[in-house]
Amino acid sequence: MNGEVIPQPPRASCALAVMIKAPRAGASKTRLVPPLSASEAAALSICFLRDTTAKIADITAQVNAVGIAVYTPAGAEAAFDGLLPETFSLLAQRGESLGDRLFHAAEDLLALGYESLCLVDSDSPTLPPALLADAVAALSRKGDRVVLGAAEDGGYYLIGLKNAHRRLFTEIEWSNARVLSQTIERAAEIKLEVEMLPVWYDVDDAATLQQLCEELFGLHARDGLNGYAAPHTRDFLARLIEQEGRERVWPRSASSGNQV
Repeated sequence: MNGEVIPQPPRASCALAVMIKAPRAGASKTRLVPPLSASEAAALSICFLRDTTAKIADITAQVNAVGIAVYTPAGAEAAFDGLLPETFSLLAQRGESLGDRLFHAAEDLLALGYESLCLVDSDSPTLPPALLADAVAALSRKGDRVVLGAAEDGGYYLIGLKNAHRRLFTEIEWSNARVLSQTIERAAEIKLEVEMLPVWYDVDDAATLQQLCEELFGLHARDGLNGYAAPHTRDFLARLIEQEGRERVWPRSASSGNQV
C-alpha cells in the first residue's frame, strides 16, 4: 500500500474514496457498545474496512477508477498497515466538521487530477459492488451532477461528484434523518442534477447489526439486489456467535429463529 495518493491518476478516472478512521477500542463503532464490547466493536470496524476496500479494489479492476482511503486522524497511517489492498493509496482528511471533511476530500481529490470521485462510507459492508459501478458510470456521462446512494436511516452511503460544490455540505444536520433530503435541497438550490442509487443500509447500532446478521446468514434478502458477501465481517460475527452465544449479538426475537 502506498502512503500517498497516486500523483497522476489514469485518464478520465474516478476516485472511489472510502472515508475511514483509525480503528481504536473506545473510539470505533461506539453505538454498537453494547451489545459488543469496545474491543469487539473496533475489531468489527476493521472487518468493515477490509470488506469495503476489497470490494472497491475488485471494482477498480473492471472500470476506470482508483481506490483511495481518506483517513483520520493525521499521523495514523501505520494503523492501516496490512488492512488495505495493495492498490490503495492514502489521503488525510481535513476539516473539523463532517461537512468540512467531505468537502475537502472532494476538493483534494479533484485537485490531484481525478475527473470525478465517490465518497463512500465504511459502514455498509454488504453494499452491492454493482452500485459502485453504477455510480462511476453515472459520473462518466457528460454534464455536471451529484450521485447519491440513499441510506435507510435518512443519510447517504455514497456521494459522487464531478465538481466540489461547497453548498452540498453546508447547513446539513449531520447524523440526522434529514441529511439526504437536505442534500437534495442544496442541489436544487444550485440547479445541480441529482442521480439516485438504490437504498441500502449502514450498520451503526444494535438494530442494524441484527439486520446485518440476518443478511449474512441467509435470513434476509433484498428485492432485486444481491449484497456483497463481506467475508471478513461474516467470519468475525460467526466466530463471535459461536464463542459468546447468539443472544448477545443477534437475539432470536429479531429474526426467524434459524441457526447460523
